[in-house]
Amino acid sequence: MALPDYLESNVKDYARNLTATTSAPIDTSKFTGRSFVAGEDELQKDAINLATSGIGSYQPYLDSAKTLMGPGAGTGVGSISSYMSPYQQSVIDETLRQYDQSRAGGMQQINDQAFTQGAFGGGRQGAMQGQYMADTTMGRAGIVAQLQQQAFADANARRGQDLSNQFTAANFERAGRAGDVASLGNLGAFRSGLEDARLRADADAARTAAYEPYNRLDVYGRGITGIAGGVAGDSFAPAASPSPFSTALSTATGVAGLFGKLYG
Repeated sequence: MALPDYLESNVKDYARNLTATTSAPIDTSKFTGRSFVAGEDELQKDAINLATSGIGSYQPYLDSAKTLMGPGAGTGVGSISSYMSPYQQSVIDETLRQYDQSRAGGMQQINDQAFTQGAFGGGRQGAMQGQYMADTTMGRAGIVAQLQQQAFADANARRGQDLSNQFTAANFERAGRAGDVASLGNLGAFRSGLEDARLRADADAARTAAYEPYNRLDVYGRGITGIAGGVAGDSFAPAASPSPFSTALSTATGVAGLFGKLYG
């Protein structure tokens, strides 16, 4: 296609500008690189520190639980005996004392009956007294066994409640720490997302400024082509960045979700 004479000077001017513009490389470091990525927010650092400081904090509870979940024998910490009432023996002694008093009256009745029947000191009286004493001994043993069984059941229940309380305390501490980690992480992620959006906006501004001469040349060249009767190609456009605000929201939401999942 022949170029009209009146456009010759414009084409030469366009060529000079194109040569001058493209001969100098674009400094992409002005709008790319790590300097345009938001760093870790202080709240995020606090969340991570809190999370890592809580790792292993449950171990004392587990160690204590292992002690309580043992057979319970002996007299050490966590044994059944450590949960027994310190007044248990006093209760047994008093119960036996009252029992012995009640049985003493029965022995007197045997003696009175033998005297009334003229058999006092006889073999029948001795047999009745022997049987009565045997019954008394068995009764005493039964009382002791019953009281000890009740004491064991009570101590075992207290031991089980103690174990449950420790697990509850461990879960409560973990849940509270997880809530703090999630809250700090969420707020930090949101602030980090906003800062990331600001940095992306700065990068877009720097990119726009860097490619502005190319955009002017593109408009200039397309104008010359159109005047000459030709068909211009696609217009020049540098790669577009995502919306800074949508990027901030997606970053904050994604990172915040990770904080909740990692420690929830």
